[in-house]
Amino acid sequence: MLPRRLSVSAGLLCVALVSATVHLAAQSAAAGSVLPASSAPLKLDGGSVALNGPWQFHLGDRSAWASPAFDDSTWEQLSVSKPWGAQTHPNTEGLAWYRLRITFAPAAPGAIALLVPPVDDAYQVYWNGRLVGSLGKLPPQLNLFQNQVPRSFILGPPEPGVLAIRVWKDGFGSYDSGLVGGFQAPPLLGSPQAIAAALGAWNYKWLIGQQLNFALNSLYALVAVICFIVWLRDRRQWLVLWMAGFAFSHAIVPELSGNVLPFSPCMADAVSTPFFTIGDISLWFLLAWLLDVRSDARLMRVIRWSAVIDMAVSVPDVFTGIGFALPNPAPWQWLDALFTVPITVFEAIPFYIIAVALLRRVRLDWARWAVALVAFLTQMLFVCSYTLEQGSRFTHWTLGNSIAAPLFNLFGSPVNAPEISGTLLLIVLAFAVYRYAAENTRHQLAIEQELQSARAVQQVLVPAEFPDVPGFTINSVYQPAGEVGGDFFQILPTPTGGVLIVIGDVSGKGMPAAMTVSLLVGTLRTLAHYTQSPGEILRAMNQRMLARSKDGFTTCLVLRADPDGSLAVANAGHVAPYVDGKELAVENGLPLGLDPHAAYRESTFRLPPGAHLALLTDGVVEARNAAGELFGFDRAAAISAESAQSIADAAQHHGQEDDITVLTLTLAAAPEGIPNQSSEPIPAST
Repeated sequence: MLPRRLSVSAGLLCVALVSATVHLAAQSAAAGSVLPASSAPLKLDGGSVALNGPWQFHLGDRSAWASPAFDDSTWEQLSVSKPWGAQTHPNTEGLAWYRLRITFAPAAPGAIALLVPPVDDAYQVYWNGRLVGSLGKLPPQLNLFQNQVPRSFILGPPEPGVLAIRVWKDGFGSYDSGLVGGFQAPPLLGSPQAIAAALGAWNYKWLIGQQLNFALNSLYALVAVICFIVWLRDRRQWLVLWMAGFAFSHAIVPELSGNVLPFSPCMADAVSTPFFTIGDISLWFLLAWLLDVRSDARLMRVIRWSAVIDMAVSVPDVFTGIGFALPNPAPWQWLDALFTVPITVFEAIPFYIIAVALLRRVRLDWARWAVALVAFLTQMLFVCSYTLEQGSRFTHWTLGNSIAAPLFNLFGSPVNAPEISGTLLLIVLAFAVYRYAAENTRHQLAIEQELQSARAVQQVLVPAEFPDVPGFTINSVYQPAGEVGGDFFQILPTPTGGVLIVIGDVSGKGMPAAMTVSLLVGTLRTLAHYTQSPGEILRAMNQRMLARSKDGFTTCLVLRADPDGSLAVANAGHVAPYVDGKELAVENGLPLGLDPHAAYRESTFRLPPGAHLALLTDGVVEARNAAGELFGFDRAAAISAESAQSIADAAQHHGQEDDITVLTLTLAAAPEGIPNQSSEPIPAST
């Protein structure tokens, strides 16, 4: 379970603000006299008296102990100024009774009231054997409150009697010292007006002491909301999401473990454990992002598996809080200790992340190193205090409490070392995340601008309209993937009435690919004025790419079709064309940009009238479905006789991963009455 923290609740805040109006009167009333002995008559005089006792005390439970006639002279005497665990009954839980006999001096007020300070953990108040009130419920219908507040009760007219208080101490948590149980301060007895004033004074003091906590928790909540909204607008901003989780955890945990809630402290801490774990996991990923160690695969595996295990352990830990209210809480306490061990071990993960960043000598700006330094100090304080508190009722170590002790007061609010480091961590994290998000936004804008420029270049280089070449029917489909790819094609008429078709795919994405395409298309259009030889064109494009491009390669196929059906093809590592559903056997050379001595031999064919030629890019054959199965050459061949749109749609439906380009060329059919000489292409020469 997690250590308790104080926070503010809206209901208590309202009570405190109303009570502040009686603050000055309360200061004098609360400073009433102290009861000298249980046998001395009380002089109230309109004020209040602290019932220091000594009180009669006994462990156990009997209904007769509420009666004023019961003889408690054999009971031991305890002070109510400190818990019974700090006196004669350490590590003691369960039921116990306090009793005090009271008489009043003459001139007592017409009615008397009692103010009971916070008691560990639930109690019932009996005046002369009559139940006048309680806080929480005792077994068997146990119902406890986390972080109690003082409660006032009207006892009635001032008459001699016995004040008996029945107390239940719940099972110990893993962090409890064993020095707790019962009263921590004496009750006050006085007139209803004096008691109301004292209660208002307590609420006012509590409010003053919590204003810094309230401000810090509100700031955490504001940061969480802002970061979550930013993440909703751009789901790629994972760092902002981790910041939202971290801030949300630090805003919600104090509200769960520090408010006046209708369940026990152990249960409150158990419920807050998963939220606390969310904060821990978010901090791990924040550090990994900000310290730029995400490329360390081993570290990221450790973080992911630790996150899974930590959450898996923290969720069932919630149910241990239920067991603390059972008649035999011991098994649940051992289970709580078992769950606490891995949760404590995982608190060392931030140290591991920072150590990896230092060993890798990551170059970071000062803001990110500030995060590392403050996170290290904050985590060190927490680990020391949290670890040393565990099992402290057996070890009797007090250093954990010393770390959490106030160092000074600021405007009436106590401030300790963990609160200082936590505030600094929030500030440096928020600043570093802001800088990171701003840099990432600028980078994304630059990438988007580059993509837009690349798309503009590609749209210019991929023709939307084709020249009208008599004797040929030409169609094309270009379906880009998410990024700007390197697919390109050109259709140029030849002086002899034929057509020159070039289709290719540049390696890479974005603007570099688009610029390479621009280079190749420019070279092609220049060469087309001097030669229509596919082999010569590929050789010249290869030399130009080697001279201008530093790396990468391009697959390319150049095809010249003449009006008489003659076909000349040269291929540089590209997907072979298909004729009437069958792959055309062409010689294949190396892709462009790899070898300055590469040769590109031409394959020549004669196509029959009405032949259907299909040219594809690898985006068709490499389409991959959810099961990882490629579209493949067999499927491509089977549908290659269909229209360009049908081929592209089939590949896209299978699972598009790259640009898809399909170009079809259909020769005019033979004149009526003249039969085709052959239904297949005839190799002319190679």
